[in-house]
Amino acid sequence: MSTTEEKSAIVIKPRIRGFICITSHPTGCAAHVQEQIDYVQKQGLIQGTPKKVLVIGASTGYGLASRITAAFAGKADTIGVFFEKPSENGKPATAGWYNSIAFEKAAKAAGLYAKNINGDAFSDGVKEQAIQAIKEMGGKVDLVVYSLASPVRSHPKSGTVFRSVLKPVGSVFTNKTLDTDKSIVKNISIEPANEQEMSDTVEVMGGDDWRLWIDALKKADALADGVVTVAYSYIGPEVTWPIYRDGTIGRAKKDVEIAAKDITNELAGVHGKAYVSINKALVTQASSAIPVVPLYISLLYKVMKESKSHEGCIEQMYRLFATQLYNGNRPHLDSEGRIRIDDWEMDPATQSKVQALWDKVTTENLNEISDFEGYKTEFLKLFGFGLSGVDYDKEVDPAI
Repeated sequence: MSTTEEKSAIVIKPRIRGFICITSHPTGCAAHVQEQIDYVQKQGLIQGTPKKVLVIGASTGYGLASRITAAFAGKADTIGVFFEKPSENGKPATAGWYNSIAFEKAAKAAGLYAKNINGDAFSDGVKEQAIQAIKEMGGKVDLVVYSLASPVRSHPKSGTVFRSVLKPVGSVFTNKTLDTDKSIVKNISIEPANEQEMSDTVEVMGGDDWRLWIDALKKADALADGVVTVAYSYIGPEVTWPIYRDGTIGRAKKDVEIAAKDITNELAGVHGKAYVSINKALVTQASSAIPVVPLYISLLYKVMKESKSHEGCIEQMYRLFATQLYNGNRPHLDSEGRIRIDDWEMDPATQSKVQALWDKVTTENLNEISDFEGYKTEFLKLFGFGLSGVDYDKEVDPAI
């Protein structure tokens, strides 16, 4: 190690502000990625998987898990699109930056093509970069995963900047929530969104950008015959509906479901299909920001771990690929045409137990009747902290 590198090495500890950790650990993030790779490899190869995959929103959560599953359970060449920040002025990069570099190294070591594109996925320029990368990769993509989560979108045509909000629709929403900083269960009241906020949230988190991506890829002849594209969503239990399914974000997710039907029609010429997969509630950077949800997840984890039905992102994505999309299977769709891998979460017996805990949870009994400790552990892992085998007292260079 050179003198310059020695001077740049620092000890990195978690620093949490609200629902985000503002530091991340490069070695820990790499260990977290490897942990997911190890899980997939232990499960074994999935038959009939795609060989050329584009993941939009590939650096964390379900998007990263999808990319890992495609690569290490299907031997796919992958292109990952994301918007992450590298290290600057001796400060750590974002977790997604470290995750993506770790994935790329692991994929290339396994003899797989892996290309990272860091930039605004909403922009025409990044779409063009992805199309060029597909051409360089050879062939056409046979799976497009859309797993983008962003609070802001600049429309590529008009330049208008839209900002999403997490608000109820129609009336004030009051319910329990969890202050994760202070470990306090308290009531929260959220004012309803106005028409502009509702419209803007749909512009950011709805299906418009998914449509634009597929349209751009189709025009560039970058989609293989029989291509599948899947976007991720969530429904959850009634206790979360006012802030989620029936709130502003729910309106956006309903627009994603409409987009799936539109895209399927657009892909008819290449025998393609678009799906929305309803996934389980998990600790992700996106879910941590939603009021009520962290408390619900803490209770859900308690129940599902006790019944041995708990899954994380990588387990969910492996099951999606292995039982719904590939392995000779056809997707099992609900009445609205959606894939449901939230089925274990929404099992009536599970939900009944969670509701009983919800009714009685307080600050005083939080740690006793919930898995808030597990929630905190999973939250820190998102940023590369708490991984076994990592020496967090050792200095590391944040600039990777």
